[in-house]
Amino acid sequence: MQDIPSKNAIHFQNVSLVFEHGVRLFSGLNLTIESGGFYFLTGVSGAGKSTLLKMIYLGCKQSSGTISLFDTNTARISFRDIAFLRRKIGIVFQDFRLIPHLTVLDNVALPLQVRGVSPRKAQAEAAELLNWVGLKDHLKSLPHTLSGGEQQRVAISRAVIGRPKLLVADEPTGNVDDETALKLLYLFEEMHKQGTTVILATHNRNLAQELKYPEIFLEKGQAFLLEPEPTLIKEGILV
Repeated sequence: MQDIPSKNAIHFQNVSLVFEHGVRLFSGLNLTIESGGFYFLTGVSGAGKSTLLKMIYLGCKQSSGTISLFDTNTARISFRDIAFLRRKIGIVFQDFRLIPHLTVLDNVALPLQVRGVSPRKAQAEAAELLNWVGLKDHLKSLPHTLSGGEQQRVAISRAVIGRPKLLVADEPTGNVDDETALKLLYLFEEMHKQGTTVILATHNRNLAQELKYPEIFLEKGQAFLLEPEPTLIKEGILV
C-alpha cells in the first residue's frame, strides 16, 4: 500500500452500528476529521465515545456506511493492509492493556522494536520518555505493581513513542491528578504540533472548552462538530 499524504485522517459517511438484538448506537453518522487536527470527543455516558474510537482504529466494524482512514476505504482492504494502517495509529485504551509479563520499559519500547529499531535505541528512547512522565524509578517494574495513574502514564508513553500519524485516547487523564493531567495534555499538544492528528475522548466538556480545540459531541447516534468559541479582546484584556 502506498503511503501518500491525505487531507482527511478520517471520514465517516452514513455510518450505522447496530448491536445484537437490534440495539442501535449510531445511525447515518457523518464526520470528517482533518489530518493534523486536535479534537475532543465528548458526550454523555453511553453515547458511544469508546465505540467510535474503536471503529476508528479498526477494532469494530460498522453495520453499514463507509469509513475511510487516511483516504483508504477500510471495507476494501486486506488483513495485511489493516496491519499497515494500524502501525500509523497510537492508541490509549481506557483499561491500559499493558503486556503483563513485560517491564514498564519493555512495554513502551515495544512499538519501536516492532518497527525495526534496535533494542538498545528503543529502550533508550523509552527511558527518556518515561523519565519525562515521572516514571524513571519504575523502568524495571511490572505493570501490576503500579497504581492506576502510573499504568495510565505507561500506556500513554507506549502510544506516543512511535510518533503516530493518528493518536486516539480514551479518557487519558481519568486516573491521574490535575498536575499530571496537564503535563499529559501538553504531551498531546506537542504531538499535535508535530503533525499528529489527536482525538481525545473525555467526559469533561469543560476541558475541551478551556483548551479551545474543536469538539466532536455525540448525541442520539449522531456526531456534531463544535468549533471553539473565539477569545474576545477588549482594550488589550482577554474576556
